Amino acid sequence: MVNFQSSTLDRTFAALADPTRRALVMRLAAEPDISVSALAAPFPVSLPAIMKHLDVLSDAGLVARTKTGRVVACRLDAEPMRDAFEWLNRYQKFWSERLDRLAAFLE
Repeated sequence: MVNFQSSTLDRTFAALADPTRRALVMRLAAEPDISVSALAAPFPVSLPAIMKHLDVLSDAGLVARTKTGRVVACRLDAEPMRDAFEWLNRYQKFWSERLDRLAAFLE
C-alpha cells in the first residue's frame, strides 16, 4: 500500500485547484525553462498575480525557479503529482468496478 503524506497531497491538490495554476502547469509542461514574463504573457492577470500563483505551485513542489541575471525561468517538477495520481487511481478502480457491475446488471 502506498503511504500518502496528507500534507503533500493537500498542497498538490490545493495548488491544482485553481484553473490559472492548472493552465500554468500545462504551459510549463509544454515549455520548460520559460521565463516568468513569457509565461505570464497570455494570461489576463497581472505579473504580480502570476508570481503569487507560481509561489503556490513552488510551495507544493510543482515548480522550480532559476535566476540568471535578471531573468527568472520556471520548470515543472511533476513528481508531487505522482502521489496524487496514485491516490486518485484507487478511486478510479473503485468506480470502474461499480460501473462494470451496473452494466452487467443492466444487460
